[in-house]
Amino acid sequence: MTHFLAGELTAAERDPRTAGFQVIPVPLERTVSYGAGTAQGPEAIIEASTELERLFAGSEPCTKGIATQEAVECSGPLPEVMENIAARTESAVRAGAVPVTLGGEHALTYGAVCGIRRAVARSIGIVQIDAHADLRCAYQGERHSHASVMQLLAEEEGIPLAQFGVRALCQEEANLRKTANVFFRDAEELVVGDVHAVDLPTDFPQDIYISFDLDGLDPSILPDTGTPVPGGLGYYQALNLLRHALKGRRLIGCDVVELAPTPGGAVSSFTAAQITYALMSLAD
Repeated sequence: MTHFLAGELTAAERDPRTAGFQVIPVPLERTVSYGAGTAQGPEAIIEASTELERLFAGSEPCTKGIATQEAVECSGPLPEVMENIAARTESAVRAGAVPVTLGGEHALTYGAVCGIRRAVARSIGIVQIDAHADLRCAYQGERHSHASVMQLLAEEEGIPLAQFGVRALCQEEANLRKTANVFFRDAEELVVGDVHAVDLPTDFPQDIYISFDLDGLDPSILPDTGTPVPGGLGYYQALNLLRHALKGRRLIGCDVVELAPTPGGAVSSFTAAQITYALMSLAD
């Protein structure tokens, strides 16, 4: 098994008993609606991470330790898969680590967040980078769909949600944003205005889970995703938005999802790996 940042980590830094980050691969691909390939996403991200440098933005997040787990079993009914994921993230948090879940399709976020919430037993908030709102009540008859994951979390589970970079949604989702009190700044406002910092509502939870759907970036930066949408966020812009959102708050978990690697598509895989490591740098 290849480890995240293999070749850069010492044996002590890979020790799962003391690692500050637990990388959890989830090769889930069950409800994708356009391009395929997300099942290969986790492996591609981990493989590309071997080319990363330890130093990122003046710090070395890996000194806290990065342990890489075996991939989560993704066969069987989706509710069972979600529980498999939740068990992993819950265990990571109880061990004192920040779970970093690699997808795989976006549906996995439901399991990841539910596991973390069981472990912390307090209010958490989700900050989502995405081209899509993912607020449908179901998609093609499936409740645990990549297109309905945030509806499950925001409306049914009552978890506060902030969305950045959305540029494709339906009327059902626009309506739900209002009824579920979703905070959002969409891509056109952010990109055209070159906005890199947005204050979250003052009552937004202090513990933050980041869900980074890679199609939130512009396809010119990361083309290998199942549903590329023009007009997306820039690389530094997305990271700056997240860094600002976390000021005065704490990262308790994150995911990087919807990489659909293609043969020879090293740029997308490496970018996804760099974003994963960048998210680790946002943890206290």
